[in-house]
Amino acid sequence: MSTASGDPTTGTADFSATPLADTFFPEEWESGQESVRGEYATEANATEGATGGATAGGTAGGTAGGTERAAEQRQAAAAAAGPAHRPTRGRYRGTSGGYELILRMDVDSVPGGPKVLRKVSGDFFSTGGGTQAYFGSFIVDAPTGTQVVIRGIASYTWQTAYTLVRVTVPRSRTNQRPGAATVEFLRPPRQLGATYVCPYVSPYFRTVEWEQDSVAGAVPFLSYDTGSLPQPANSPARILTVPRAYAEAGIELLVSGTANVIANNQNGWTNTELHGAMETNFSLWRNAPQWKMWLLVAGSYEGMAGVRGIMFDAADTFQRQGCAVFYDLIQGAGPEEQRAMLRTYVHEIGHAFNLLHSWQKNLATPPAPLGGNNGFADLSWMNYPQNYQPLNGNGGAAAYWGAFPFQFTDNEQLHLRHGFYRNVVMGANAFATGAADIEPALFDEPLTDESGLRLGLRADKSALAFGEPAVVELKLETTDLRGRATHNHLHPDDELVSIAIRQPSGRTVLYRPLLRRCVDQDQTVRLDANRPAIYSSAYIGYGRDGHYFQQPGTYQLRAAYLASDGSRIVSPVLRLDVRHPVSEADLRLGELMMGEEQGKILALRGSDSPALQSGNDALQEVIERHGTHPFAVYARLAKGLNFEHEFKSLSPDKTELTVRPPDPKSGIEQLAQVVKVSQQGKGVDNLTLNLASRRLARAYARQGDLEEANSTLDRLVRHFDTPAFKPYVKDAVRDQADSTKARLTEEFGGG
Repeated sequence: MSTASGDPTTGTADFSATPLADTFFPEEWESGQESVRGEYATEANATEGATGGATAGGTAGGTAGGTERAAEQRQAAAAAAGPAHRPTRGRYRGTSGGYELILRMDVDSVPGGPKVLRKVSGDFFSTGGGTQAYFGSFIVDAPTGTQVVIRGIASYTWQTAYTLVRVTVPRSRTNQRPGAATVEFLRPPRQLGATYVCPYVSPYFRTVEWEQDSVAGAVPFLSYDTGSLPQPANSPARILTVPRAYAEAGIELLVSGTANVIANNQNGWTNTELHGAMETNFSLWRNAPQWKMWLLVAGSYEGMAGVRGIMFDAADTFQRQGCAVFYDLIQGAGPEEQRAMLRTYVHEIGHAFNLLHSWQKNLATPPAPLGGNNGFADLSWMNYPQNYQPLNGNGGAAAYWGAFPFQFTDNEQLHLRHGFYRNVVMGANAFATGAADIEPALFDEPLTDESGLRLGLRADKSALAFGEPAVVELKLETTDLRGRATHNHLHPDDELVSIAIRQPSGRTVLYRPLLRRCVDQDQTVRLDANRPAIYSSAYIGYGRDGHYFQQPGTYQLRAAYLASDGSRIVSPVLRLDVRHPVSEADLRLGELMMGEEQGKILALRGSDSPALQSGNDALQEVIERHGTHPFAVYARLAKGLNFEHEFKSLSPDKTELTVRPPDPKSGIEQLAQVVKVSQQGKGVDNLTLNLASRRLARAYARQGDLEEANSTLDRLVRHFDTPAFKPYVKDAVRDQADSTKARLTEEFGGG
């Protein structure tokens, strides 16, 4: 919403209408047929239908001859009445009281025409002198009434009492100029606010200027005949260009400028190079929201094989203005290559409109429900053919192309046509901005802070390899020399500490533990000079939403601690990089660690669950084939902790409980390596090392070797007994080691 004062829904009824824009109709929308009857049929239509029935002179169930005569008379009456009525749909524009309204009507069509979504939406812009600024948007999700008068309650991007929208559109026929729409905003039940008279502008809901350049040697895509390969019966054969594909969704792509040929980069294009090429070669480019975009037909993408295209403009303030397709991978003159090329172009331009992949629709703004199979069942431009998996039957690329009707889904069309302005227009909201699971402002620093507490968030490494588990350390300390008392639930699994993760895409998510722990017991700790801080270590790479660090790039993390008195203590921002894999071996290792089942096992610190068998197999492969790789320590930790402890499982009918006893020998085999490597500074963080050492000692004690158990704990104390650690940390580790020795002696005997 703009910072302009006032409210465009409450102004006076005075207006000055803008001149009519070009009223060109795309051929496929000029069918000359009567509008679809039903909920949106006009009173005039109803009258004509009744007249035709009366003229037939027959009652219900009349003779066949009467039916034929009635049909003939209806045709004659229609011919006498002249051309059919125009559908009530498209874009209108008007002004009132210093505001301009762009109105979109989507309540009527013609047989065979574009799909009707039955929405009314609009964008407001404040005008002053020679300047204009965006104010806000609205949408009426369920308009009711006729084509002449349409009304409904609107949702706005700002607060207003004038929530009722009433739109009146005069009837016109196909041989007449479309009439202007009168838009009234009312405060329920009937207090009139602003009125806008909006002349007709276009049958398209939005118009985008599209400029395309290509590198030397690349042949840009022109068109594809959808009938040249097998296709679904409900998808008519037609010649599709990229603009035609968007026209079918109600969006006009106007090809602008001269197609330039620029020098190719034989080593592949980086994101930085693509952005520089856009600024140099995109004649319409500027750092401002605008309905303009650029596409480069490039050679190849540097750093990652198999990339067909990219919406690369996702790193600066004004994003989504540029995308690229990579000709070296998508080129080909055959129908299969041309079909795939069309999909790549439409797909990447879809990202510029802020459309996410089919399996990410729940991140859209506003969030949209995922399709079947978490979006993989979507027959959409935004799905990957190889990812397609219907609810029934076989999936994959062949199944996708056999069923794909070359169109966007209804939810995608809703976004394209009626999404709030800043969520759609290029250069406004960053890609997926507004798709956060949380509001980032909730983690802003308080204006005042007299809590006497300070929260720290750190990681042992400033950068992680692709697939490396993300572990952070939290530190809560007092800033009040008199001391402060609060709870010691510092681990985010206890849900009194929240960790926000801003991903490279711009999406901000909340780490949500795989399992919720209700910590309703009172565990108070006093932080003072004797014990100024407490610590916790947390693996946050995987939670209820899956993997949080699966995309290379820079992440920004911030934690918030809710103290016993209700104070909200916010940590400084922690920047954490995830590096791109530099070899096939790195990529394979990353994939072995990044599976859904592996994430669950790491979060659960091991599991025997049959449902996670493939995850355990993958971690075992890491240990056996890559035992000296740094990733192996995490696989060993999960497996070692699991072996050291028993595992309970229920039979499928839940009538029998099976307990797998601890396997101390296997636990020692894995945990001893974790402790050894970590004490050398090449493994897990110190807090996790503390845990692993104490569990290793327990495994030795289970095996009857209490002497080695005590030696393991002694080595732990010596590891922390250095100047690198503060005295109170050393004391805490020593106390933990002594208490562990006492418990092991009591449980397993001391001779």
